[in-house]
Amino acid sequence: MEIISPGHLPDSLSVEDVRQGKTNRRNPTLTEHAFRVLPYRGLGSGIPRALEEWPRIDLVDDVRGNQFSAVVRRPEAEWASATARIAYQVAPPVTGEVGRLLKALRDEMKRTELQNALGLKHEDHFRDAYLRPALELGMVEMIIPDKPRSRLQKYRLTSAGRRWLQSQRKDQT
Repeated sequence: MEIISPGHLPDSLSVEDVRQGKTNRRNPTLTEHAFRVLPYRGLGSGIPRALEEWPRIDLVDDVRGNQFSAVVRRPEAEWASATARIAYQVAPPVTGEVGRLLKALRDEMKRTELQNALGLKHEDHFRDAYLRPALELGMVEMIIPDKPRSRLQKYRLTSAGRRWLQSQRKDQT
């Protein structure tokens, strides 16, 4: 399930801040009204409470798309696990963010170059929603894997990443 809220997070908040319950009231009048009318438990407590009950919630601040999303992942059905593993070996599931990253990646690029190509300002969001998932899926690799924090670090597509891009081109024709 995906809950989309128009407007990305303000510069004073990061996804990690929201996970910890920090808030920035955009509409104090609406907040005050909601506080009086709804069974409210406290400003900023909703997301931490939800994460405590169900940790498989991804928070995505899409600055370019001007929206903030909460993606709630449901558990995999027992009967589907074998099928899913087989399907994953053929073509791993790629999120929209990872897909955008794969399409933007040209030859070898630094993190900052990739962020600029995607129009993303926040490094933490880029790492959490785009880069780390692409690396974990084996779609992207570091050119200096032994030194992930090297100032010379660049990223490139793997053969799996190139195959995924080719499959996307075929689907569009």
